[in-house]
Amino acid sequence: MENPLCVSIFLFLCILIQSSAHGQSLGTESFGRRSRAAETNETSQETRTRFLLFRGETDKGCQIRLTHSDTLQQCGFNSSLPLVMIVHGWLVDGILEDWVWQMVAALKSHLAQPVNVGLAEWVTLAHNHYTTAVRNTRLVGQEIAALLQWLQESVQFSPSHVHLIGYSLGAHVSGFAGSYMSRKHKIGRITGLDAAGPLFEKASLSDRLSPDDASFVDAIHTFTWEHMGLSVGIKQPIAHYDFYPNGGSYQPGCHFLELYKHFAKHGLNAITQTVKCAHERSVHLFIDSLLHADMQSTAYLCRDMDSFSQGLCLSCKKGRCNTLGYHTRQERQSKRSKSLFLVTRAQSPFKVYHYQFKIRFINQTENPVEPTFTVSFLGTRGERQKIPITLSKGITSNETYSFLITLDVDIGELIMIKFKWENSMVWSNVWNTVQTIIPWGRESLHSGLALKSIRVKVGETQQRMTFCSENMNDLQLHPAQEKTFVRCETNSETLKQKIR
Repeated sequence: MENPLCVSIFLFLCILIQSSAHGQSLGTESFGRRSRAAETNETSQETRTRFLLFRGETDKGCQIRLTHSDTLQQCGFNSSLPLVMIVHGWLVDGILEDWVWQMVAALKSHLAQPVNVGLAEWVTLAHNHYTTAVRNTRLVGQEIAALLQWLQESVQFSPSHVHLIGYSLGAHVSGFAGSYMSRKHKIGRITGLDAAGPLFEKASLSDRLSPDDASFVDAIHTFTWEHMGLSVGIKQPIAHYDFYPNGGSYQPGCHFLELYKHFAKHGLNAITQTVKCAHERSVHLFIDSLLHADMQSTAYLCRDMDSFSQGLCLSCKKGRCNTLGYHTRQERQSKRSKSLFLVTRAQSPFKVYHYQFKIRFINQTENPVEPTFTVSFLGTRGERQKIPITLSKGITSNETYSFLITLDVDIGELIMIKFKWENSMVWSNVWNTVQTIIPWGRESLHSGLALKSIRVKVGETQQRMTFCSENMNDLQLHPAQEKTFVRCETNSETLKQKIR
């Protein structure tokens, strides 16, 4: 059974059990919005959502009370600074998760320009069975909008200086908050962190987070693997920029095979942590963008992850790439979302370096070849050894293959590539037999694979390079053999001097 399948079934059962226990149904009943006027009349000055403001990175929060201007001064609200407000999601155990405090600390201590950092704490409304929590998202969104409208009226604080960061159900809460603001006073930015999927997937724009809810909306999708019609995080684009790390369906390091590691760290909560791992990865990718300002992850516009895995989408022309996380370039586009893809590591810092490789093979054997290769890199700042490559299809003729390679460290400008055809028992036996029959001489020029050059594009720098065989008189590549390729267009001796 696939690991994402286990997680999806586990979540589905959790939702089903909680809903059944409260006599609810998971049917496709409408969660449509009533008129704003009707809902606004129901809003009392004492909200069920608690609004906390943080003075320092270890502060547990000072409560701002709607219409009580003295609480703004008591809590240290600075109307000349932007407001970044965190909105948590569904709570199974009624306790705020650790990531909330991690994000508060990162926002307070790792920004070049200070901001007001707040939290919309809706624990009493989120600690319910899932369907009830979904219904409550509208009320919480309405109360956040009421707070922002009050700030505008009482201290002339513009909603355009507000950034809502919502996780899971909190992403849709943020969207509803934006929808209650007038068009002339829109929220500046909303970030949706793996916005909840159940009961929101394929919903209308007015019933979920959408690009209309703020001047700029970005979303990070990390757990969209679907089973039985259910995905933990929403799969469809919901923002101006939708980021899909590792394709968005599942995340490295979150497999159930990692459960034993989680037991060492989380004890009896290990299973819960394993289930939440991919969903909550969106949060930690965002926090990572704050903690490592010098290691921002770049994502690239692409049709899907399959195309991206072939290295076909590493272009930054005309806004086709953007930075994932807090420092995303804010460009309001048309209502049509841009879907961007990237690869990340399994732990922080999550950044990797993306390379597109194009290799033209000439198969000089009579039969299709399905080899496994490894490549080693030498750069001006370091090297990486034996990265495996498996082609998606066999090599049958004169054809160019494109694929993506990622490195978890910056090795600088590439100087040399070593390309090896890894041996296998089958090929070893075939090759030994052929060598016994044919004495290698001129005949060897008409066997194996011919490999003349390798073209490389670096995503992060947009640099293009061509590497040629170090020995142009011998272009043949045989099983267990390694070939060295050096830059064609640049004097290799000049490049080698850069690493000294």
